[in-house]
Amino acid sequence: MLFAKPGEENSHETVRLAVEYAREAGVKHIVVASYSGATAGLLAPYASEFNIVVVGQVYGFGGDGATNPMTPEVRRKLEGAGMKVYMGTHVLSGAERGLSNRFQGVYPVEIVAHTLRMFSQGVKVGVEISVMALDAGLIPHGQPVVAVGGSRRGADTAILIQPAHAQRLLDTKVIDVICKPKPAH
Repeated sequence: MLFAKPGEENSHETVRLAVEYAREAGVKHIVVASYSGATAGLLAPYASEFNIVVVGQVYGFGGDGATNPMTPEVRRKLEGAGMKVYMGTHVLSGAERGLSNRFQGVYPVEIVAHTLRMFSQGVKVGVEISVMALDAGLIPHGQPVVAVGGSRRGADTAILIQPAHAQRLLDTKVIDVICKPKPAH
């Protein structure tokens, strides 16, 4: 499915399509990007049916380094619903972004990220969070998962992906695009 435009107004439909696809395909793992926890909260009713991994924003992203946009209360609520919550270095930016900001260059992992954004920001996010969840041991190696991501806030993209560990990033396979937005003009 193609949404008319990117954005959080697609969140409920993206989650519905992701869950429906996972059920039909027999996929047991859903990885979701969630800045504040709101998008992850949409998946809470399905936490007993799927292994749901919430990948949040890294501490210090655009802030003082000590806080995270997902409050401890929201994190506890998501974990209490049966979800796993992970915060860690973003695999498609992280240290390389620090180098490019300091030295005004571009580095290979950032090129991969920009290439994935040619499909949509949510496709890039889906690849990134799946690899992060795999590296953290929160999803099994060698199995496809449904990844849910978006553009800024909310969700507008869901993909079926078989992630590889970060050290083998290019072995990652995007198997299917469940939904994504048309590019913004």
